[in-house]
Amino acid sequence: MSALDPHCEAIMDEYRSLLPRFEEVRKTVHRTIKQTLDDAGLLVAAIESRVKTESSLEGKLELKGSKYQSLKDLTDILGLRVITFYIDDVDKVASALERLFVIDWDNSIDKRKAHEIDSFGYLSLHYICSLPDFPYRFEVQMRTLLQHAWANMNHDTGYKSGVEIPIRYRRSMSRLAGMLELVDEEFSKMRTELTDYRRQVQALVASGNLDEVPLDGDTFRSYLELKPFLALNRRIAAVNQAEIQDVPLMPYLVVLKGLGFKTLGDINRFIKEYGDAAYQIATYQIGLTDLDIISSSLGPQDLCIAFILKSGGGKAGVRMMFDALGGTHEANEAMAEFLVEQAKSLPFMNQ
Repeated sequence: MSALDPHCEAIMDEYRSLLPRFEEVRKTVHRTIKQTLDDAGLLVAAIESRVKTESSLEGKLELKGSKYQSLKDLTDILGLRVITFYIDDVDKVASALERLFVIDWDNSIDKRKAHEIDSFGYLSLHYICSLPDFPYRFEVQMRTLLQHAWANMNHDTGYKSGVEIPIRYRRSMSRLAGMLELVDEEFSKMRTELTDYRRQVQALVASGNLDEVPLDGDTFRSYLELKPFLALNRRIAAVNQAEIQDVPLMPYLVVLKGLGFKTLGDINRFIKEYGDAAYQIATYQIGLTDLDIISSSLGPQDLCIAFILKSGGGKAGVRMMFDALGGTHEANEAMAEFLVEQAKSLPFMNQ
């Protein structure tokens, strides 16, 4: 038998009659938020949504039903949560919501301003939102993945559940909260610093100051945008009037680093110094064929082969290159031996 008074029962009746509409709005709002964040290129860990269950609403009304005049006074019948990977993305999500919905600023709350030492898992940003054609407000919580995980773990351990927790456990929980908060901040800081580093690298690459740019994944990716192997590939393609098929060249990073190159300036000089030798190898490979399509990897491959052979790396060095590019296969040994034999008669090997 219900323990609710007639006023709260009226609220429950209103809730039951509107439940299908709440579910419909939930799906729409969830989909709208997801589409907006996707369009903005903002990757989040999860978007959760729910309509409060009947038993949950009854329990809330039993405790404090006198606070509410009608169902419109309850702002959490429909609730959503956006979980981000980084702290600063919470504000980006908030900015997106401000464009999508009407925000009830008087009832929204930024719990991130809390200063309690054990508040880490509760540092959510809560917006109370509404739509022009729906008279019932709803709540959107925004917090990081680590804050979300901590809140769930805190809940599971019974912390702040009304049961007195021994002091040694509270100390442990506070230490863990501090550690996770530091990790959250450091991840965001690291992402910001890496973004700044990539911008600096792109500026250096664009300026041509390649000797100042260390060879790594980010710098090589920016360097490839300049198409440094295109001139050589076009020269090779002209032998058979062939087309050039673009393929990913990032796998060559591990090979180039393995050959001892340290900067993008080293790669630039390598292309200039070994371009003729690479052209000789490629010409020998395709000159007597009717091949009319070549891969954009042919130029860098033959540059590496020329460097290896001129440096005395021989068959073993060429084999290691093939292994690094495509994995270890027995066929790589035969291919390396074939290329080494071919190259012996080429001019660059006798210079």
